[in-house]
Amino acid sequence: MKAIILAGGRGKRLRPITDYFPKPLVPLNNVPILEWQIKYLKKFGINELIICTGYKTEMIQHFLKLKNFFGLKIHFSIEKTPLGTGGAIKQAGKFIKEKSFFVINGDVITNIDLKKLLTKPNSIAAIELRTKFGIMDTKGNKVFRFREKKEISNTWMNAGIYHLQKEVLKDLPKKGDIEKTVFPDYAKKRVLNTIKFKNVDWYSIDSFKDIEESSLEIQKILK
Repeated sequence: MKAIILAGGRGKRLRPITDYFPKPLVPLNNVPILEWQIKYLKKFGINELIICTGYKTEMIQHFLKLKNFFGLKIHFSIEKTPLGTGGAIKQAGKFIKEKSFFVINGDVITNIDLKKLLTKPNSIAAIELRTKFGIMDTKGNKVFRFREKKEISNTWMNAGIYHLQKEVLKDLPKKGDIEKTVFPDYAKKRVLNTIKFKNVDWYSIDSFKDIEESSLEIQKILK
């Protein structure tokens, strides 16, 4: 199968690092996010990638050439102006000939089992929402316990990993986010599925704290 990596963002929350190189090349334990993602995708038999780039594309291309493309066939779908996630996937669709394909946000580090996503068409990987802050348990006006970053049971969050049918491409906007256009429409039509994952590791690298936390765990996550 093929996978699309959405790697065109500027990563403004990680400035000044991303003033000098693109977010996919931000290192976690001295290994760029993009390299971790490629290793993850290869683990599930992905042998061809379409990388959607925009900001500092040349640096990403140079890095992959140095690594000899990791033994994969890699295409680049380059955005001259930001297209949003939906527009980026639509443009990359010219490389999709198969009946379905995967999409992953370019800042996600996880051990979610992609094979489970294949069981349903047009499916979104979902994980239980986690608080970013400590939780206080109270009785009346008294605090009796603190719990750090608790998972909120049965409240599901989009994990930024999708298994989509090729037919979706025609419904995508030329510019705009899939999460704000196609997904709400498909949800109303009851043709959008989800696969729920409990007790998985998942990080979205949006801050320096995310870099710190994921760097401590990444060897375990992707072993």
